[in-house]
Amino acid sequence: MGMSLSRLTEKTNIWPWLLLAPLGIYMLVFFVVPLADVAIMSFTEPRVSFANYQKVLTGTLYQRVFVNTFATAAFVTLCCLAVGYPLAYLMAHSKPRTAMLILLLVTMSFWTSFLVRTYSWMVLLGNNGPLIAFLQIIGIEQPPQLLFTRFSSTLAMVHILAPYMIMNIYSVMKKIDPALIRSAESLGAKGWSLFRHVYLPLTAPGIANGSVLVFVICLGFYVTPVLLGSPREQMIAGLIGHQIEEFLAFGLGSAMAMVLLVMTLIILTIYHRRFGLDKLWG
Repeated sequence: MGMSLSRLTEKTNIWPWLLLAPLGIYMLVFFVVPLADVAIMSFTEPRVSFANYQKVLTGTLYQRVFVNTFATAAFVTLCCLAVGYPLAYLMAHSKPRTAMLILLLVTMSFWTSFLVRTYSWMVLLGNNGPLIAFLQIIGIEQPPQLLFTRFSSTLAMVHILAPYMIMNIYSVMKKIDPALIRSAESLGAKGWSLFRHVYLPLTAPGIANGSVLVFVICLGFYVTPVLLGSPREQMIAGLIGHQIEEFLAFGLGSAMAMVLLVMTLIILTIYHRRFGLDKLWG
């Protein structure tokens, strides 16, 4: 009897692994194997050496592009926070119907193709677009160049990534117990003091979650900076694509991709030690 129960327990413990098997196989075939291939190419193309990594880590061009990529990602994250925090606050403190309407407008961007949104900005910011026409109507005879600049690519990336920030902050704000705010008010906290010392710390996890998501996603942006940005201010994903498509430098492109991956993992490790990666999903 004891043996049969033991065998039954062992069979029961196998089920979680069997259920995870399809996902594990999928990740192995479509993620682990290609990633391993990229890592191998970074050392073996065009010959076995560390030359690709030496060029990436010491080359002025690549250093400048990496710095530009991280600076752009940080600026986009700050812009998303500046836009997302007030909107999330409005959603959290509005009537349910109003909050649902705002939430619907925010999530509508997820229903539109990523490429379509990028091309929409090309139309809006183009020399024959409505924004340039409006500037000419109000008396600006020679409007500034908007398209193919850092401004246009940054604006589009903020538009695309802001919903991630909004949703993370909003989910945290909705969980705040109103009794905590009332208790702080009863102790004399008002206005800016109440926000700074009570409300802002309570929403800090949402800010951290949204910032990490936006920052990490922005590091790997390819389509938007290539189509809307200035060729003189490339981001690392665009430079990787350029090296592979134009020069067939698979080894150098793979080395840049691996360096970017390591930097991203370092950021996620720091976040995990402070908050825990599970907090990213609420």
